[in-house]
Amino acid sequence: MKLMIVDDEVIIRTGLATVIDWREMGISLLPPAGSAEEALARLPEERPDILLTDIRMTGKTGLELAEEAARMLPRLEVVILSGYDDFIYTQQAIRQNVSDYLLKSSRPEEIIKTMLKVKKKAEERRVTLTGEERRRREESMRRFRRWVEEGIPDAGERVELPGDRALPFGEEAGLGGAWTVALIAAGGWGASVKEASLLLFAVDNALKDTLPCVSFAQDGRIAAALRSDAGSPCAEAYRAAFAKIERVLKCKLTVVFGTEAKHPRELHASYAAADEAFGFKPLMKPAVWSFDDVRHRQGGQSVCTAEEEKELSSLLLENDPMRLKAWAQTYARALAEDAEATPATFEAALQSVVIAAHRWLDRALAATGRDSAQEARPAMPAGKLGTAPGELLFQHLYGIMELYHGKLAGGQASHVRRALAYIEEMLGEDVRLRQIASRVHLHPSHLSDLFKKETGMRFVDYVTKKKMERAADILLSSPAKISEVAGMVGFGDVKYFGQMFKKYAGKTPSEYRERGLAP
Repeated sequence: MKLMIVDDEVIIRTGLATVIDWREMGISLLPPAGSAEEALARLPEERPDILLTDIRMTGKTGLELAEEAARMLPRLEVVILSGYDDFIYTQQAIRQNVSDYLLKSSRPEEIIKTMLKVKKKAEERRVTLTGEERRRREESMRRFRRWVEEGIPDAGERVELPGDRALPFGEEAGLGGAWTVALIAAGGWGASVKEASLLLFAVDNALKDTLPCVSFAQDGRIAAALRSDAGSPCAEAYRAAFAKIERVLKCKLTVVFGTEAKHPRELHASYAAADEAFGFKPLMKPAVWSFDDVRHRQGGQSVCTAEEEKELSSLLLENDPMRLKAWAQTYARALAEDAEATPATFEAALQSVVIAAHRWLDRALAATGRDSAQEARPAMPAGKLGTAPGELLFQHLYGIMELYHGKLAGGQASHVRRALAYIEEMLGEDVRLRQIASRVHLHPSHLSDLFKKETGMRFVDYVTKKKMERAADILLSSPAKISEVAGMVGFGDVKYFGQMFKKYAGKTPSEYRERGLAP
């Protein structure tokens, strides 16, 4: 693929020729031309595939050059170089079917993106294969892809690989050495589908140009069968090549290797191993790893602990988004850094936090008498939380917190409702008026007055009633000892607990349990 740069300013054409490593992009740079007239004189002999020309030059303009060059080389792709004040000319260029345009102020990565897009278009236009040859190669690659993704369906099939690595892959011929399937993802060119697709195309081209591999694009990633060097792990052997692709394309790669394959039947196993290892992407700090790096993991934490749930409940009640965000990100990071974590346990632990938040909301609604708002709550996240897990977890938790404080705990009684929710979360402790008042930012005496007015009960009586209700539930649903039940509702003195429970239920804790469990 040949490129000619045309500009009457030497600093511009020299800069464009040197700021980009054209050879690494698979583009051969012809000597730049200083005018449209010079370019037109050289076109018949040098026959570039792409012309990058300034739009305004002394003599013929870039638009006149593009028009005449198109008549000489019908398959020529033209990219116009313009300044901010050339917008009218640029519009005219677009109407004349110029391939693309670049501003003179464009950064190198923007130039790379545009020229790779035009290169792709030029390659598609200059294909000279006959229909029969094209169909044969497409069928060959289709078979190879099926071998990799699904396994070999027919023992007698053979596949001729493209380019100078055309080996008769097949059951009879074998692989001609050791190969490893790698899955490659790329980022850094933007979040749009168009930018991601162009970047994937560029990486695929670079792989085929520089490495002994056979590759094809999947949904958002590339699957590549790479020739393994004898005596060197595939990941190490190719690390420098991937770093070079990142440097040239100004992107970031994630490369995950499967197991080694020495026979066509083993290609699918290599792919399956790479696919399983690729699922560890949210858990891995390095950008390159292999199935062997994760195959022995047994699984990390999969459930939010009682202590973590208690801390989360406190944060949700505090209504402090920044602290909640820090907690969510710290929690997700700790899960990911667990050396035994797997995608399944990672996702389960994240989902357990979401469930804990919904459980807190249920308790808070019940405590404030607002449990009819079931439909108003944020939906449970569908799918995985693997991409930016800390941020996605925070967003859902923030939705729960905002719902409670913004809609369900508002109005004149908001302080009392928050106090009720705090009490519900702290029944296992020695709950005191001063402690709760500090949480809801009121003076204790003022909270006491509001509490009595809103609930019809004194603060201490309400807390005792809730503790006894919790104890009654535990007695009927758990074999815990009476002393343990007392501790669960914040009583260190089991005798005093028994007295308070009898006053509440009319029976001792043991009598209550016996009669409640009797048939």
